Amino acid sequence: MNKGKYIFNYIILTIASIISIFPFIWMIVSATNKSVDVTKGRFLPGSQLLQNFHHLLERAELGTALMNSAKISIITTVLALLIASLAGYGFEIFKSKMKDLVFNILLLSMMIPFAALMVPLFKMFGSISQTAPMIGIDTHTAVILPTITTAFLIFFFRQSTKMFPKDILEAGRMDGLTEFGVFFRIYIPTMKTSYAAAAIITFMSSWNSYLWPLVILQSPENQTIPLLISNLGSSYSPDYGMIMTAIVIATLPAALIFFIMQKHFVAGMMGSVK
Repeated sequence: MNKGKYIFNYIILTIASIISIFPFIWMIVSATNKSVDVTKGRFLPGSQLLQNFHHLLERAELGTALMNSAKISIITTVLALLIASLAGYGFEIFKSKMKDLVFNILLLSMMIPFAALMVPLFKMFGSISQTAPMIGIDTHTAVILPTITTAFLIFFFRQSTKMFPKDILEAGRMDGLTEFGVFFRIYIPTMKTSYAAAAIITFMSSWNSYLWPLVILQSPENQTIPLLISNLGSSYSPDYGMIMTAIVIATLPAALIFFIMQKHFVAGMMGSVK
């Protein structure tokens, strides 16, 4: 590669990086300014961060919303990884004439937008509420159940399992392990990079979920952090400095998890098995 092309590529990458990171920087800077400065487009750090945080604690149940989001996201991630990996493992390892047909039907479900499923889901949970209110409308269980696994995650684990050394499975079976023993004691430790990538995707999706929690959760004490931020922005005169502070706080957990598991995420998405 000649020097001119090398410099040109770096210029393009630098511009793309600046465009990508600009909203995040603007969000952090706005969290330190007054609402009027945010509306004016001020791009200089201010001295209102502590005041914005104090106003946020006064006007919103920030701790409750964060705990609700953490509870939903962690439970969803754990269940999704377990169910999707079991399904992906089964689709790849076990042989069946109907396996590919079932898998193709499963992939077809990815073409149905979730918005089209909300009405029947809401009616279903409304019916459940009459007999089992603990898993009905306005419960965290109702948020978790429809999202504990997706066709994409199952597809992801099946593709990752294609790279899994099958000789290890046979060795485990010869040592007397059951299929569940092989899965939990051999497959999961070996596929840790795939699990890390799937965990990041699932956690971030659940943490940032807005539409379904908005429909199914009705009590303020059950709301998640995206709903809290939405409510702050729907007031007659929103305090944009306070809202930006809430957004920064809401961004931190997902960003922290991503940066901690970044190497595993890249390895998992590349399909490597260690």
